[in-house]
Amino acid sequence: MSSTPSTPSRRFATWNVNSLAVRLPQLLDWLAANPVDAIVLQETKLTDDKFPAQAINEAGYQVQWFGQKTYNGVALLSREPATDIVRNILGYADEQARVIAGTVGGVRVIGAYFPNGQAPDSDKFTYKMAWLDGLRAWVAEELKQHPDLVLMGDFNIAPEDRDVYDPVAWAGQIHCTPQERDHFKALVDLGMTDAFRLFEQPLKSWSWWDYRNLAFRKNQGLRIDHILVSEALRPRVTACVIDKLPRKNERPSDHAPVIVTID
Repeated sequence: MSSTPSTPSRRFATWNVNSLAVRLPQLLDWLAANPVDAIVLQETKLTDDKFPAQAINEAGYQVQWFGQKTYNGVALLSREPATDIVRNILGYADEQARVIAGTVGGVRVIGAYFPNGQAPDSDKFTYKMAWLDGLRAWVAEELKQHPDLVLMGDFNIAPEDRDVYDPVAWAGQIHCTPQERDHFKALVDLGMTDAFRLFEQPLKSWSWWDYRNLAFRKNQGLRIDHILVSEALRPRVTACVIDKLPRKNERPSDHAPVIVTID
């Protein structure tokens, strides 16, 4: 009796590189050691004309990017060409380069750099709330068109107290406000799942550590980089991990990559 050949598993990743100009060698080294099928980057901090597409192509990846000077900037790298590319949130006017989406091997990949928000009483927090409303409405439409969907990126939201090294000190602070956590839950309520929480994970699992106060050495961090998977993909997720190794690099990003494996 012949058996049906199994489909190889695929891996998708997200990484806030906090300046691709500085971190390009680290990204290329990481991709060589971790040949994921697709990765979304945040805070590339490059104008489109400065994007290092050739170096990334030479590493075996196709790339789509969307940048601006000094701030923000996102990119989607994939083994096979991504199709149906969208830059920023459809239906939400935004001057900041925060979102890139494409379809990779039948999976809709949305990479996003969520606004930081600065402080709960600031104009930037008001912008963050409006941006999150726009994102949710658009993702809801994307899910209708693309049942197999991943939403990945630097969310700048720690969804639960266990995602914060000191929940008491951070209570009500940016990344941890009830409003931000409600928005995270609203994305989940679209039929999405936090892939990292599908598995038993080590306590004190963070994806970001401040550069100051020896935060990484003391493991004082937050989990603010996330991969949400759609209902259709959820049963096929076999692993989701944070790779802390790049945070030990010389001149590292303050964020670590997050990787999901899907059968």
